[in-house]
Amino acid sequence: MANASGLFTPSVPSLRLRGRIQTPIGIYRTGFLSPEGFSLMVFCSNPAQGSDKLASGSGASSSESRAPRLVSQGCKLVGCGSAVPTLKVSNDDLAKIVDTSDEWISVRTGIRNRRVLSGKESLTTLAVEAGRKALQMAQVDPDDVDLVLMCTSTPEDLFGSAPQIQKALGCKSNPLAYDITAACSGFVLGLVSAACHIRGAGFQNVLVIGADALSQYVDWTDRGTCILFGDAAGAVLVQACDSEEDGLFGFDLNSDGDGQRHLNATIKENEMDNALGSNGSVLDFPPKRPSYSCIKMNGKEVFRFAVRSVPQSIESALEKAGLPGSSIDWLLLHQANQRIIDAVATRLEVPPERVISNLANYGNTSAASIPLALDEAVRSGKVKAGHTIAAAGFGAGLTWGSAIVRWR
Repeated sequence: MANASGLFTPSVPSLRLRGRIQTPIGIYRTGFLSPEGFSLMVFCSNPAQGSDKLASGSGASSSESRAPRLVSQGCKLVGCGSAVPTLKVSNDDLAKIVDTSDEWISVRTGIRNRRVLSGKESLTTLAVEAGRKALQMAQVDPDDVDLVLMCTSTPEDLFGSAPQIQKALGCKSNPLAYDITAACSGFVLGLVSAACHIRGAGFQNVLVIGADALSQYVDWTDRGTCILFGDAAGAVLVQACDSEEDGLFGFDLNSDGDGQRHLNATIKENEMDNALGSNGSVLDFPPKRPSYSCIKMNGKEVFRFAVRSVPQSIESALEKAGLPGSSIDWLLLHQANQRIIDAVATRLEVPPERVISNLANYGNTSAASIPLALDEAVRSGKVKAGHTIAAAGFGAGLTWGSAIVRWR
């Protein structure tokens, strides 16, 4: 697995796994490097011969086993896609239900519109559409997908939405599919997780989807939060490649549970259950049916956290990648607030013309915001093959993380 320091401790697969390589190695633009800077070659022993001797500690001579198999490889982003609901809600629309105005919202956040699920639309259908577009751009058949990662905090099934997306995409080979819950940092964590599966387990094609429908957890009478959020889905296809073509140069991941009090949507007691009482049963049994509260946020504290932590995270990822800040072609941040985006860009000395932002049109779409903005920038011709992107997500948890990647 990858840890927060950007180091990599791969688990090498074989038919009969007898042990794990525990030497920490860094993920850099040339692939795997040992802490001393020497190239590290990761091998799998032959499971068909000598396994019993290896298990007993007696070992096996070179004549009794075949040549080891090299499993080290790089990864790169080769396709992207996105999808948004049809219903557009403007600031003027919100002004009809809460005490606010277009000017008040746009000046403080940079947001003018957002998209909200309605009718028969669902988060799953958006995720499937985004994923299908990413596969089409990458020219990868659904049957060739080895893993689907659904990065979301608003799944439509308590047990996860990823398997349903895998099914809807038509992945007949039944590849692994699971959810990642890390709020607005989810997509960056999914990207790094994809790299771990490719570099450490030999996967070839990993579909990473960021999708959220936070409109379902917003108090639409609270002008401090309802103005911020929208629904969307975005996806990228991460593909294995030679280590020389590696497109994930470095990353940095962090969490701070102490900050949870500033941004959360916690389980609350059902008032109806309290009114009904225990109905003669033993105390506190049966358990009460849980439900989630609306999103609660201390905007000032979240702003301070973001403008302090995000630049540090990007600088750390750049250092691990061995790249200077001047190598960044594009700064792509989670689209939470234009003031945050501008403040981070200023601290990193990235000029406005090299900052990707579509916040005005979609608001904060949580885990979808980075791949949604990337997809629009790629399809408009702004981001081109070979460009280096510094991407960073931050949000509830609190969690934050960054990755330095090359597009294609």
